[in-house]
Amino acid sequence: MSAEQIRVRAAGRRLPRPGSQPNPAAADGRGAAGLRWWQRACPSSVALAAVTGVVLWVAVTGLLRQGRIETALSAGRAELAAPLLVALVVATGMCERIWPAERRPVLARGHVQDACFLALHAIVVIPLMTLLSVGAAALVGHARWIELRATEHWPGWLLIPVTLVAMDGANWLAHYADHRLGPLWRFHALHHSQEELSVLTSFRAHPLMHTTGFLLATVPVVALMPARPIAPVLITIYVCIGTLQHANLRWTFGPVGRVIVSPAYHRLHHAPDIQDVNLGVVLTIWDVLVGRARFPCRSDSAGRTGLDGRPVPVEQDDSARSVLLLLAEQLIEPFQAQR
Repeated sequence: MSAEQIRVRAAGRRLPRPGSQPNPAAADGRGAAGLRWWQRACPSSVALAAVTGVVLWVAVTGLLRQGRIETALSAGRAELAAPLLVALVVATGMCERIWPAERRPVLARGHVQDACFLALHAIVVIPLMTLLSVGAAALVGHARWIELRATEHWPGWLLIPVTLVAMDGANWLAHYADHRLGPLWRFHALHHSQEELSVLTSFRAHPLMHTTGFLLATVPVVALMPARPIAPVLITIYVCIGTLQHANLRWTFGPVGRVIVSPAYHRLHHAPDIQDVNLGVVLTIWDVLVGRARFPCRSDSAGRTGLDGRPVPVEQDDSARSVLLLLAEQLIEPFQAQR
């Protein structure tokens, strides 16, 4: 490595790809600062923000007409911030201190930053997810042809599990798209940037990352249960399982881990070099069906997590800003044109 390469890497900048053309703006001394704001923006990220705005507008206008907006937001808080979920996070945090996959201080930089994302989740993301769910249901509901009338006569003990499994399959597809499609990856990369995984990492996500997931997950619900609601407690349990998988624990769940995503199983997905495996959100069956399941052993060492090259600003960088300023940089990053 040349002295110039070392200097550039230490400054936190990316080296140009071999054979790439120099940036004309940088060549004449103006650099990115001389560009207009719309020239520095990422069009695909702006487009996803616009789609999210449309879904939210549909939800808000519909709820205002019905006078139900506060009722809907309260129901969303009951599902996504239930005492069961809070208790799970606290209990899992205690287990991480006793049986950690990687031993870290309580106030590790990764934990502190993810605690900020937890606050953002409680204040902003929960209402956003609630409205996305309502808006997606309203939009998908216009496609009456997807409703399967035959399921109207199915008993609840059969219909509800089938719907939850189908919903998990839609979430798997959305997660797969997050990794395969560049515009979606720009938002999902923030979640994978954590180098000190913990149960709080479940909340480390860009708010706009949820748009495609809610749109896709609404399809099987509308198709299978157009006239029946899913009990809120089932949604809470589903969210709890999805939260536990990020814990800093070696738990594999034993035989159950062949069906339910465990912390050890999901940790492999957060490794820098094998993120195309173990994409399951709650169930492993979709990974198994497409040949992307890699089951861990409890004796396996805890591999590192994060993104090589740190394309997203991270708190473990020596030049990292204060937690709130870094949070703002992480949320803005997807909207910046890639250099």
